[in-house]
Amino acid sequence: MLTVRKWVRGGLTAASAVVLAAAMTLGATGTAHASATGSSPIGTFDYDVRGMGVRVPVGCFLTHTIKGSGKRLTSEFAGVDCAGLAATFVRFCNWRIDFSYADTDNKSYRTSRGSTHPECKGDPLRRARPQTLPTYGKACAKFFVNGKLRAVQCHYITK
Repeated sequence: MLTVRKWVRGGLTAASAVVLAAAMTLGATGTAHASATGSSPIGTFDYDVRGMGVRVPVGCFLTHTIKGSGKRLTSEFAGVDCAGLAATFVRFCNWRIDFSYADTDNKSYRTSRGSTHPECKGDPLRRARPQTLPTYGKACAKFFVNGKLRAVQCHYITK
């Protein structure tokens, strides 16, 4: 006899496989001559909110987009997207998104730390101001929940 729990687990496993395959097709990293978008999966994790345990299941991704040309970024934003049951039930509390930049030797030269948002949101999003980077290298978005790094997504910026 198929129990509800086994049916839900099977559905989650199948949905996770489809989402992961889609993310792999999109690619986790891209070269940005004009613009690029990529997603990195956010693994399952548990955290506490005001003494209550919260579980984030498989099915959420950090998506990072940059637009521009060369070292000039006209638009940059990052947010969290969830699919399947995760889209219905997941809320992130005490979250922030940072943008960091490194040169071609992978030496970090700037981090724009985002505000920590105490409210709970299912779709966190942060936009960066347009800017011209001093050097080629990479631009990364970093997603934190309760002060812990949960996902990173980067784009290489080359000539």
